[in-house]
Amino acid sequence: MKKTWRIMAGVLLTAALLMSACSKNDNSAGQGKNGAGEGGESQTPVKLSAFINQSPNLANLNNPFTKLVEEKTNVQLSFTVGTPNDNNDKRNVLMASGDYPEIFLSGNFTPAEQMKFGKQGVFLPLNDLIDQYAPNIKGIFEERPDLRTAVTSSDGNIYGMPQVNECYHCWYAQKLWINQKWLDNLGLDMPTTTEEYAEVLRAFKTKDPNGNGIADEVPLSGALYTWHGDITGFLMNPFIYNNGDGQSFSYIRVKDGQVQLSASQPEWKDGLGYLASLYKEGLIDPQTFTQNQEGLQQLGNNVGETILGSFAIGHVQMAVAATDERNQDYVAVPPLKGPNGVQLSGYYKSVGNQGRFAITDKANEEQQIAAIKMLDYLWTEEGTRGQVFSVEGHSWSKATSDQLNVNGQPASYQVDPSYRSETIHTDGWDQAGPDFRPRDRFESEAVSQDILSPEGYELRLVMETNKYEGFEPKEDEMFPIDIFISAEDGEKAAQFKATIEDYVRSNMLQFITGHKDIQKDWDSYVQGFGGLKLTDYLQILQSAYDADLSKMK
Repeated sequence: MKKTWRIMAGVLLTAALLMSACSKNDNSAGQGKNGAGEGGESQTPVKLSAFINQSPNLANLNNPFTKLVEEKTNVQLSFTVGTPNDNNDKRNVLMASGDYPEIFLSGNFTPAEQMKFGKQGVFLPLNDLIDQYAPNIKGIFEERPDLRTAVTSSDGNIYGMPQVNECYHCWYAQKLWINQKWLDNLGLDMPTTTEEYAEVLRAFKTKDPNGNGIADEVPLSGALYTWHGDITGFLMNPFIYNNGDGQSFSYIRVKDGQVQLSASQPEWKDGLGYLASLYKEGLIDPQTFTQNQEGLQQLGNNVGETILGSFAIGHVQMAVAATDERNQDYVAVPPLKGPNGVQLSGYYKSVGNQGRFAITDKANEEQQIAAIKMLDYLWTEEGTRGQVFSVEGHSWSKATSDQLNVNGQPASYQVDPSYRSETIHTDGWDQAGPDFRPRDRFESEAVSQDILSPEGYELRLVMETNKYEGFEPKEDEMFPIDIFISAEDGEKAAQFKATIEDYVRSNMLQFITGHKDIQKDWDSYVQGFGGLKLTDYLQILQSAYDADLSKMK
């Protein structure tokens, strides 16, 4: 589960890599430099070199699931391995050197990169291969045309295939958690507005909710570089839509069909004023803007008394350990209503990591066909479950007739409890490859109906997430997470994006902490976007947005 979230934190737009290659945009199999012309079935396994991310939680990639994939699809895999810390760096070196493999299983290529390498002929179009040799995926595309649309570039080709993970609580991961026991101790109701929340924080600070007679309470904290640990995500949404916190196109919204930067609007100023007032009163932990997840965990797992009142993070056990019963004291705060009636939740539904799988021009025709057949298997329920966990009977098995899933319906499978507690797994790919987990598959696991038990945690997350559903902006007010920027604009957009988002974050911190005055310095802050080419950036995004709308018609 935690790996999935890391995936959802990855960006969709980075600087395109510089390399030269001849253009090959013909949408057919058998285009590779080493094309041998073979296309029929072979008794001899087809050798495929593949790049894959090996999690530190996985002991060895040469495990039962890899062998099952090879047997099912008649391939022999040789891996070049990255890790979560260096995956993209290793991938970039391979691409720049030209010494890349026949396929990528953990490519994590942005739409801009897919377009660039596709136009260069380095990535082969997958359209015809899917239609001819991947009946499972073809059927999924027929049932879910939205998926085909999402992975199709503006030139009509599919250059990369994703890991689709329709995790409901991940869609609404921008959550704020509060200590319900403290609310009860002080006789307080769950806050529903920004002013009510400020009153709760004041009570947490001054009324000794942990009852130890010491003013040691931390009313509000968070963590940077952590999945939705930035408090400004949740707390700006009562003023204006903020999809920040490291997502693909942070601080971008759509209003009346026009792409805008939320962080330059008057409502953003109001939100900053609210956060600055909380900070000035000492209600926000100063470490919130510098600490990582480990720092937040030290507060949540404090030895002795509970000292943490509320915090932002994707799910509660990222801050208060599953082994610490105090995590049961925290519940999600529903979206707060701001002074002007705005009440929004962040929303991050997408097709997932879009460029996870790609076939390169190093693959001959036989290898292309074998690779797409392997992808087709990886997108089956068996292939997906094997990647996430293991082969059947190792860490999961079919559910019994009395076991229920998170929706209270009969479950499809059960996971061995020992798997959840293992630090090192000996099977599966630990979610490294392309797979297909629509919501019905994701939620088909057997769970305890006791939400406070370890086996009921997923159900608890679903129930807490229900508080956020329906508060996301309308679909035509959100800039799509899965969107293709043209190869020509991709590199410029990536540069604009990086400088503009850095500028927003830096100034947000200065305004909140009082180093800049909201009233005196706001105008110069807005004017500063001119030098960062905000207009050019928004024009690129507008063109991509308009093209995306046309693609859906």
